[in-house]
Amino acid sequence: MANPTAATTNFIGIDLSGLNLRAVLTGPDGGVIDRREAPLARDQVTTQIAETVAALREKSANVEAVGIGIPGLVNRDTDRVLVSSDLPSIVSGDVHAQLKQATGLRVELENDANAAAYGEFKVGIGGNHRNMFYITIGEGIGGALIVNGGLWIGASGCAGEIGHITIDTEGIECICGNRGCLETVASAPNIVRRAKERLNRDSTSSLSRLAMKEAFTADDMAREATNGDDFSAMMIERTGKYIGTAVASVINLLSIELVVLGGGVMEAGEIILKPIIEEARRRAFQPCFDATKIVAATLGPDAVAIGAALLARDAAQKLSQGQT
Repeated sequence: MANPTAATTNFIGIDLSGLNLRAVLTGPDGGVIDRREAPLARDQVTTQIAETVAALREKSANVEAVGIGIPGLVNRDTDRVLVSSDLPSIVSGDVHAQLKQATGLRVELENDANAAAYGEFKVGIGGNHRNMFYITIGEGIGGALIVNGGLWIGASGCAGEIGHITIDTEGIECICGNRGCLETVASAPNIVRRAKERLNRDSTSSLSRLAMKEAFTADDMAREATNGDDFSAMMIERTGKYIGTAVASVINLLSIELVVLGGGVMEAGEIILKPIIEEARRRAFQPCFDATKIVAATLGPDAVAIGAALLARDAAQKLSQGQT
């Protein structure tokens, strides 16, 4: 961990995208000084954030700003959360103003995937590239685009939502209202759903260690696949093919130099990364594929929080320089 000094201006990043609130206190270089994690209090998010910020400020009185990664669509021009199926309570009202008042600090709101992408670009595996596409695969699936060294958010601030591109037109309904989105087959809950459906209709799958559990998670599947469970490996590999199909579309559309894959599902490592790359190679134009690197993210579960802190840092820096 980095060592704070009295003269150092530090920043706080908070991740609201999972079952737990994750927070980091970082130095100006993005190095993590301290962490906090607790079950996310969905009905008292503002209060929990304020308490977390106060606890981290005990480590450093010289905190300049807070960045918050939110699972949903965020318009940074208006500092409004447009859509968040995970945290509907923060959509109504002016949560930005509430958080500024509750924390006493400058606050930056950003989509969680954008924040994670920014972290990977600034201090993770994307550091040597000017252009990259980031995909996070966990409880949901999000994406973000870095162009010429900065986040490209599109006309409405909603660019990058790769989790809601259609993979199967006859697929199940997604939370967004569409059918057959990538998220309906490759997010952690839907990997589990697909595995349970397969276990129920395929008697040969009863040999899998997963069949012995009434409840299992995508993490359990990744672990069993790593330990040699054929059924788990098959389901993870098929998930990789779905993701690879989406990655091929990104490559064909953008001819991007780097695709970074993060989120909890990627903890399966090469078992999922290999089929992603193979499917992308099979479906993308060869010259485009050859010009693109597909890699796993490096910041792990801190990615969103670190990226949010760095976004807060850079916004504060622009403000001090008189930029908008």
